[in-house]
Amino acid sequence: MITLAVIALVIAALFGMPLFVVVMAAAMLGYLSSDIDLSVIAIEVFRITDTPMLVALPLFTFAGYVLAESKSSERLVSLTQALVGWMPSGLAIVGFMVCAVFTALTGASGVTIVAIGALLLPALQKSGYDERFSLGLVTTSGSLGLLLAPSLPLILYGVVALQSDAVESFAIQDLFLAGLLPAGLMIGLLSIWTIWRHRGGAIPKISYTNSAVLSALKAARWELPLPIVVLGGVYLGQFAISEASAVTALYVTIVEVFIYREIPLARLPVIARDAMVMIGGIILILGMALAFTNYLVDADVPQQIFAFIQAHVETKLTFLILLNILLLFLGAVLDVFSAIVIIVPMLLPIAAGYGIHPVHLGIIFLANMQIGYFTPPIGMNLFIASSRFKKPVSELYAASWPFFIVLLVALLLITYFPIISMVFIN
Repeated sequence: MITLAVIALVIAALFGMPLFVVVMAAAMLGYLSSDIDLSVIAIEVFRITDTPMLVALPLFTFAGYVLAESKSSERLVSLTQALVGWMPSGLAIVGFMVCAVFTALTGASGVTIVAIGALLLPALQKSGYDERFSLGLVTTSGSLGLLLAPSLPLILYGVVALQSDAVESFAIQDLFLAGLLPAGLMIGLLSIWTIWRHRGGAIPKISYTNSAVLSALKAARWELPLPIVVLGGVYLGQFAISEASAVTALYVTIVEVFIYREIPLARLPVIARDAMVMIGGIILILGMALAFTNYLVDADVPQQIFAFIQAHVETKLTFLILLNILLLFLGAVLDVFSAIVIIVPMLLPIAAGYGIHPVHLGIIFLANMQIGYFTPPIGMNLFIASSRFKKPVSELYAASWPFFIVLLVALLLITYFPIISMVFIN
């Protein structure tokens, strides 16, 4: 009977059954097969809602939606261009930096492609960059900010990982610090490759002027204090993560609605609804995934998987190679939130068995997801960019390939040199 139910569940999943229903049904089948009362699932859902850090997710999501609705992206592009546009390939470097920051603030790669890409693509082509390079930049850079605070995937990984008893304890702030150098490495390697690619001097530089910088600073003066106040407050111990999210949501609302007046007050309920629908789905999947994970732990599934892997994979190096291959595939077929809540709980005890710190694992995981967003054949960014810029997906494959290689080099360095992630962690 259970076997037939599993087959039916797989078929239903293939035909588009909602993910949280699939995970919940899998958990129910597991508990029924073990003669465990199904009330355990309700207990697990309540346990996740009782997590103090969970409130940070909806508040940061709301703040991100407000920023995406405003003209923050235009001010961010103008400021970064005024500051570093004078460098060789300055506008392209502006693109990498702006996309990373905007994705970190909004938590959504697709939003960055739509909002920033619409500004960058014509600007890049007007400045002399060829169409293939410009398309590759806006398609691949949309996910660069996943490793930077207050990125939602970064926080969600921390929430999920801290539910596990199988890993070494850490703080969410550790993830914020751990992501700085890896994100900088990725942006740095992309910038170096871009400068080398356009080394002939055919791309004109943007002249640096104090007046342009001052004008851009004045335009963005109300948004610039946000990361300093919020993240500075977190690192200095003045704010907990949940308090930082509340300060962020309040500050962004005041700035965009009452100071810049770019979002009508009547629009806020619609933005809040859209944000909560998105994050509500994630939290629902998270609760079901934790219930299913607890069944797997009770059934010793992670230990059995670890024993099998250990019997066939002798070294940590080999395990990390296989891990990257698996995560790149998952990044191409799953959105980052689903991947975190479903895969991370099972992966943590296995990685711990190989001596991989959970913070380092989180950076490896998100770096892979970041690249998976534009990994053929079904990386999400490829289809978002195809729809936004009216280009065939095959053309975006070719445009993204060089960026994929550069970021793959960065991924290998991040994976095999843990100090890049752990240097700031006590």
